[in-house]
Amino acid sequence: MYQLSLWTMVVLYVAAGINHFVRPAMYDSIMPHFLPPASYRTLVAVSGVCEVVFGLLLIPSSTRPVAAWLIIALLLAIFPANIQMTVDFMRRHNPYTWLTWLRLPLQAVLIWWAYKFTGPGPH
Repeated sequence: MYQLSLWTMVVLYVAAGINHFVRPAMYDSIMPHFLPPASYRTLVAVSGVCEVVFGLLLIPSSTRPVAAWLIIALLLAIFPANIQMTVDFMRRHNPYTWLTWLRLPLQAVLIWWAYKFTGPGPH
C-alpha cells in the first residue's frame, strides 16, 4: 500500500505541475487579489515547477522526507489561492461553489498524506 500511495502522489504532483503550464489562465484566475496581477503568471510557473520537482523528489528514498516537507510547505503557501477561488465563486454565485468549499479541507488531507512520507518509510 505504501508504494501505491507513493506513486499516486508522485503522479498527482507531476501532473498538477505540468497543468500549470498547459492551463496557466486557470491558475491566474484563482490568485489572491492581494498579490500584484503582474506576478500571477510567474507565481503560477514557480508553483508548477515546484510541484513537478517535489513530486519527482519523492521517488528516491533519500530525498523523500525533504520532498514531503516541501510539498507540505507548498500546500500551505497555495492555500490562499483556494480561499480566493471560494470567495470568487461565492461572489459570482457559481453553481460549483460547493466544490470549492470541499477543496478547502482537502488541503488538510493532502498535508496528512504528504506527512506520511516525512519519515523513514514503511517498516
